[in-house]
Amino acid sequence: MRRIPLAALIGLIFTGAYFGAAIFAPWIAPYGMAEVVGDSWEPWSSTHWLGTDTIGRDLLSRMIWGGQTTIFVAAAATLLSFSLGSVLGFTAAVRGGWVDQILSRTVDLMMSIPSLISALVILSVMPVTLPVLILVMGILDSTRVFRLSRAVAVDITVMDYVEAARLRGEGQGWIIFREILPNALSPLVAEMGLRFIFAVLFISTLSFLGLGVQPPMADWGGIVKENKEGIVYGIPAALIPAFAIATLAISVNLVADWILNRTSSLKGGRGG
Repeated sequence: MRRIPLAALIGLIFTGAYFGAAIFAPWIAPYGMAEVVGDSWEPWSSTHWLGTDTIGRDLLSRMIWGGQTTIFVAAAATLLSFSLGSVLGFTAAVRGGWVDQILSRTVDLMMSIPSLISALVILSVMPVTLPVLILVMGILDSTRVFRLSRAVAVDITVMDYVEAARLRGEGQGWIIFREILPNALSPLVAEMGLRFIFAVLFISTLSFLGLGVQPPMADWGGIVKENKEGIVYGIPAALIPAFAIATLAISVNLVADWILNRTSSLKGGRGG
């Protein structure tokens, strides 16, 4: 623990706290997700530590349940985007030729339209459920992962050990998962942290616009939307989830930077 930089330690503490609250939400949330337990916008008290929201639900409970939804959707979309984008990116780099051209031009076409606009158009004609949200976010975000993984893999495929694997008669799967992937982990790990942050911001933005997580389910962007009118009256109910989104984004970024620096130094040490 003493070797961990202070910034990374702070990031680990906040990230661990948020993920722990999300995992154990059913046991630590004082009330149910949609349970009305008081009047509108009650102040902080021993009964309601963060007060109540616009219709009298306990805000601390809504924050805990909302964190579970936000983190689950963002994590699932990030895993989907990396699974899809990295495999396709590595495949394009290894195969080259017409396979690379078709995949690259398809990704360029998808990236020519802003992700938020694409998501709004798709979600406006489809049922807004958690699986649909995860699928839409994962596919749209996989284009960024594709570009990064392809760029990294193109440099790796010309290395001697990859050529040696080809001469041994190894297949495409072996080259991708045993030769390219281990040597591309450092930039991918850093990018995964950033993609997770953008996924959190993306789902929060969609919920704020009304096309994300649907009531009575809670997520942090939806809680901001539900309580935004209270800011005019000096009620901070909408600022609490905004603070949670900001601190989660910063803490995950601090952890990702530390992991990137650590893996890069370890790789440099082995190379020396």
